[in-house]
Amino acid sequence: METERLIIDRLTPDDRHDYFTNISHDCEVLKTFVCRYAEKEEDVDISNYVNSQGMFAIRLKQTGQMIGIILYFDEKPDSCEVGYGIGSRYWNRGYVTEALRCFLDYLFEERKMKIVYASFFPENKASEAVMKKCGMSYDHYSAREMTYLGIERDLIYYSITKGNVPAI
Repeated sequence: METERLIIDRLTPDDRHDYFTNISHDCEVLKTFVCRYAEKEEDVDISNYVNSQGMFAIRLKQTGQMIGIILYFDEKPDSCEVGYGIGSRYWNRGYVTEALRCFLDYLFEERKMKIVYASFFPENKASEAVMKKCGMSYDHYSAREMTYLGIERDLIYYSITKGNVPAI
């Protein structure tokens, strides 16, 4: 998949360093993206992600560097949930909005989904803004759905149906 500035494709074993730098060792990312913190690159094993059907790298088209990930999970016959994380040094540049719009097209056209969900912690207003820019709207609130970083966390869910993704 390609956008104006990004390539979205499968993770490879060579992405381990970028995954470590931009996801599992980036404490700002880990405040909002559920992932295990890694102190050292040697602690990161992405082999399960490389072999995962639902996990993709978000790469800068110009350099090929992996700056984040986007994935789908909890797949049912006509719906799934999507999640994304991007290195904090790449925040506020529109990359996630660009990636999510493209990924939604993939899920609706290639994976034949009819509805796609996404969730965020209530304090993560940036993720909410991305979802809204991509045509998603409020679906439901889930109190104390999970424990993350030792805290019971609420989640807000947004959803979108096929045919409602704004043009890139």
